[in-house]
Amino acid sequence: MSGPGAVTSGKVPRARGKGAFGVGRGTWQYALMSSVPTDLLPHPIVQAPMAGGVSVPQLAAAVSEAGGLGFLAAGYKTADGMYQEIKQLRGLTSRPFGVNLFLPQPETADPAAVGVYAHQLAGEAGWYETELGDPDSGRDDGYDAKLAVLLDNPVPAVSFHFGVPAREALDSLRRVGTYTLVTATTAEEARAVERAGADAVIAQGVEAGGHQGTHRDVPETDGSGVGLLSLVAQVRESVGIPVVAAGGIMRGGQIAAVLAAGASAAQLGTAFLATHESGAHALHKHALTNPLYVRTELTRAFSGRPARGLVNRFLREHGPYAPAAYPDVHHLTAPLRKAAAKAGDAQGMALWAGQGHRMARELPAGQLVEVLAA
Repeated sequence: MSGPGAVTSGKVPRARGKGAFGVGRGTWQYALMSSVPTDLLPHPIVQAPMAGGVSVPQLAAAVSEAGGLGFLAAGYKTADGMYQEIKQLRGLTSRPFGVNLFLPQPETADPAAVGVYAHQLAGEAGWYETELGDPDSGRDDGYDAKLAVLLDNPVPAVSFHFGVPAREALDSLRRVGTYTLVTATTAEEARAVERAGADAVIAQGVEAGGHQGTHRDVPETDGSGVGLLSLVAQVRESVGIPVVAAGGIMRGGQIAAVLAAGASAAQLGTAFLATHESGAHALHKHALTNPLYVRTELTRAFSGRPARGLVNRFLREHGPYAPAAYPDVHHLTAPLRKAAAKAGDAQGMALWAGQGHRMARELPAGQLVEVLAA
């Protein structure tokens, strides 16, 4: 492939004889069996792909240009919409970047439960003067079409959320020179990622903002997630592929901590949400440090899957009753969230944020990478 952002050799180079990022193996308190390629990210900093309009090309470009690994979020976009953003990003940077895909979800939702929740949300629809969305708007997020685009027009890295892709998909991406990463929230899930043939696993702690990347949506396990440092240690001892740590990381000292625990890099979302280039709504950015929002909570209120956000009115009122029904509930509430944002009402928006949200800094994304790296 050619053009800005391409890995022109056809293969992503692998680091040899060094720890992650060219550090000698004896430098740290652990020995990495493998590492993320230094050519992919000179600094051990990955910008989390945040769906819903946050991870725009300008943000990913700024992070990559500063030596991190910027990511586009293909979730909730069409295949063509994803492709257009990739083209735009390639026009902004010649550095490597990544694209994130959502895995198709099984049909496990109870239509009756979704109907009851829709009835409960009728008052919200009346308040915001909008209609509820169609819960049957699709379950696969255009996965096959997006994967086909990424095979025809390869990018340096692709990550996956909400499950493990088929080995055939991972092998196909490897053949075109793409480095693959898959999210896991337990050591067991990490082993499944390794068995499938991914190049690296993203260990996502319960502190993370936005959707938990669990491979199976089991309501009985809600709230039982593992903290990041414990998870990184467990995953590091369970797999031989590189580990990228994600969840609540906001400072360089925390990046150093996860590297010492065995990670090869750190993935940050909330920290980049507040940056100048972020596509997040201004109300969302302001809410991160607004004293009105004192804590975060995992909720199914907005999407039907556990996701961490700032506790606002919508989350308090509807969270306890939201069914385990993703993406049905996401489609159902989409017009409400859009209308709330248009009305300037943060109390009706999905204010995704990790537990470290109060440490958010409104900086240019490139400057934030430099501060974190320093």
